[in-house]
Amino acid sequence: MNEAQINSLLQELKNPDQAVRVHATEELWRFWFMQKGMVGFQMLQRSQALLEEGDTTQAEALLTELTNSAPDFVEAWNRRAVLYFTLREYPKAIADCKTVLRLSPFHFGALNGLGLCYAAIGDYREAIQSFREALEVQPYAIENQRLILECTAKLS
Repeated sequence: MNEAQINSLLQELKNPDQAVRVHATEELWRFWFMQKGMVGFQMLQRSQALLEEGDTTQAEALLTELTNSAPDFVEAWNRRAVLYFTLREYPKAIADCKTVLRLSPFHFGALNGLGLCYAAIGDYREAIQSFREALEVQPYAIENQRLILECTAKLS
């Protein structure tokens, strides 16, 4: 996918038509997951299966192997951030989310994940900032709006 196609999808995320937004969201996820072709995609699937089986050690090893061998593989970093979040290893999850965002600043999943990590450690100001950035990419994402309200309430 080239830059013009990505920019078009990013604009579609702001479209009032929900069907257009859903399509754009699905295409961006497909782009991230398929960035390294079928082999990379299958490795991501394998890591998810390991996670679902409760084998977090092997899932982490596989994702670390992927991030080491393909350091520009956005979704490998994002999946490892999800794993770390699941394990409540928030500093590691935050570091991986930041890597995702360095590689793909419009990765709405990582922006949301970063906000969730900050909220989990009680840094509500940073969480709100991350959710706001996610809303800039996906302005119709009600979940991020709700999370901003929750974090704002916790600051009072």
